[in-house]
Amino acid sequence: MEFRKMRRFKQELSEQESLEILRAGTHGVLAVAGDDGYPYAVPLSYVYHDGYLYFHCAKQGHKLDAIARNPKASFCVVAADDVKPAEFTTYFRSVICFGTVRVMDMDDAVTLAKHIILSDKYSPGMDAERDAEIASGFHRMLMLEFRIEHMSGKQAKELFQHGSRG
Repeated sequence: MEFRKMRRFKQELSEQESLEILRAGTHGVLAVAGDDGYPYAVPLSYVYHDGYLYFHCAKQGHKLDAIARNPKASFCVVAADDVKPAEFTTYFRSVICFGTVRVMDMDDAVTLAKHIILSDKYSPGMDAERDAEIASGFHRMLMLEFRIEHMSGKQAKELFQHGSRG
C-alpha cells in the first residue's frame, strides 16, 4: 500500500526526529477498527524497539477483538502541546505510525524479552522487582507487537519559524 504524503510537508519532521519522539514518549493512543465499524482508540503505555512498538494488555477485551478481526492500526504519540491563547494556536509535535498488530506467543522467550524492555522503560534499575512482577503477572497478560509500516511526524509551523526542532 502507498501511504498518503503529508499535505503540510513543510511541517514534516525527519524520520530521526520522529523516532526520537517515539523513544522518549511514555504513552500514545492505539486506534483499531472496533465494533460495528466504529473506530476504537485507547491510550496505552508502550516501548519502541527496532522498528516495532510493544504493549501489554489483558487476555481479553475490545482491543483484542478488534485486532482479531482486522490487524491494521495506527498509533499516535503527542510530544508537545503548548497552547498559545494569544496566537489562537497550539505549538505541537506528534508522530503517527501505521501498521499491523499481532498478539505475541506468550511461550516465546522473545516475548519475555520484549516485556522486560517495556518494564525497563518505566521502571529502570529495578531488575529484581521487575522479575518478581513478571513472574506473578505474566500468565494474566498478553504482549502486542505493532509492526510499523509507515510513520509521519509533524510539528507546528511556528516551531520551524522560530528555529526550534523540539
